[in-house]
Amino acid sequence: MNEYMKRARENASIGIQNNEGGPFGAVIVDKDGKIIADGNNKVLKEKDPTAHAEIVAIRKACNLLNTHDLSNCTLYTSCEPCPMCLSAIIWANIKEVYYACDRKDAASIGFRDDDIYEFINGNNNILEMKQIDREDCIDVMKKYSGNMY
Repeated sequence: MNEYMKRARENASIGIQNNEGGPFGAVIVDKDGKIIADGNNKVLKEKDPTAHAEIVAIRKACNLLNTHDLSNCTLYTSCEPCPMCLSAIIWANIKEVYYACDRKDAASIGFRDDDIYEFINGNNNILEMKQIDREDCIDVMKKYSGNMY
């Protein structure tokens, strides 16, 4: 077994043993193969639906490296990243991800990532979204962007 995936699996097991969250673990490794950060799902412990293993590891790595850019890192995770984690991985500029179990495995034990994939594909049956007050809020974006609009 890959040493980094083994660590991700161990993280997932520890999280379950401690009743911290779902069966998910992650490890972030730098370009030299050094483990920078790791994590397990802590949704239950933190009472935070965003405390997935990948996000926990990304937050730790960014904190440790004092940057938001993890482009020189690789992520190993015990399960295919959910859409939220995938987005965080992309925002962190991580270019390589290795995963063990896939989204079908997660669905088979009750995780509902498929609802989110359906939403992304335009099949909105889980959330009502309405745009309001754009004209009152766009000025903040204009200030940030240097008036690119």
